[in-house]
Amino acid sequence: MSPTLALTISLIEKASVTPSDGGCHQLLAQRLEALGFVVEALPFGDVQNFWARLGTEGPVFAFAGHTDVVPPGPLEHWTSAPFVPQVRDGFLYGRGAADMKGSIAAMVTACERFLASGRKPRGSIAFLITSDEEGSAVNGTVKVMEVLEARGEKIHYCIVGEPSSTTQTGDVIKIGRRGSLHGRLTVHGIQGHVAYPHLARNPIHRAMAPLDALCREVWDEGNESFPPTSFQISNIHAGKGTDNVIPGELEVAFNFRYSTALTEEAIKARTTAVLDRFGLEYSLNWHLSGKPFLTQRGAFIDLVAASIRQVTGLETECSTTGGTSDGRFIAPTGTQLVEVGPCNATIHKVDENVRVADLDALSNIYEDVLVRLLG
Repeated sequence: MSPTLALTISLIEKASVTPSDGGCHQLLAQRLEALGFVVEALPFGDVQNFWARLGTEGPVFAFAGHTDVVPPGPLEHWTSAPFVPQVRDGFLYGRGAADMKGSIAAMVTACERFLASGRKPRGSIAFLITSDEEGSAVNGTVKVMEVLEARGEKIHYCIVGEPSSTTQTGDVIKIGRRGSLHGRLTVHGIQGHVAYPHLARNPIHRAMAPLDALCREVWDEGNESFPPTSFQISNIHAGKGTDNVIPGELEVAFNFRYSTALTEEAIKARTTAVLDRFGLEYSLNWHLSGKPFLTQRGAFIDLVAASIRQVTGLETECSTTGGTSDGRFIAPTGTQLVEVGPCNATIHKVDENVRVADLDALSNIYEDVLVRLLG
């Protein structure tokens, strides 16, 4: 059993359903302190975070990740218990195997080998670890970045260990992410009896045309790094389940995944313009999960691609697809950031797994990045 596999198993055994770290942080802190890292606990609310740093000079290269996992769901659907990791047919099964305890283990063992070789980093190596990525994400990485920014501590380069790959570890890396903007629309009507519609005002009927217009709107064409902006309605609710009452309100939840071709302000303005065009009576609340970010193709991305090529022989693809990640809190400070992790085919699913060989490959990629950047 390789050190990376052993550490991944130890982390999976700790049931760290968000926002709990389940004891993962203590284990990781012990491993890093043994290497000479100064580990600083940064708890906020019920969330455990830590910042660990080896060295005092720049540039600062950071590994970033999360130990919290999503709930396992019905236990009877799992082939083996989600927090009792098992290796079967070359795959490690358990909640968090791919998202992203395997990546964190690979980061630690990469540092252990890098330092065991006698190298002293030309700069600093750091870890930013949270237990609030899969949950509300309000007391995790975003708060740690506020602390670092307040004291002038900059991260120059960063690898986030999110599962970025498609079929083979290293075949895809994320160099940015789309922004995520949520809207909650309440369409106001007048409740009444379905037999007397002239005495009521049906918000469902009134909302159909403007909602259709929003669905048909071409928000942008995307650009060379991002696909076109996506508008998706995720929930519609009206009434109390009674079939002879016209409801007084309709509630609609929707989301924009948007590129750097648009801004939050432009989306809001265009949305209200569509709604107003139909004379709709409504109220609308917005929540921004994260703005889009992009690391421009350059020396750092080329370096990471060279490490992947060296270890796996693959020519990696740069992508911005998928959901949001904690990179949205790190990149805006000026950090050159990429996401490099294992295959994402089973994340958040029953029987989540990662190929055992991919754990060691990922650790070797991380080590090669350290050698090329700071060695």
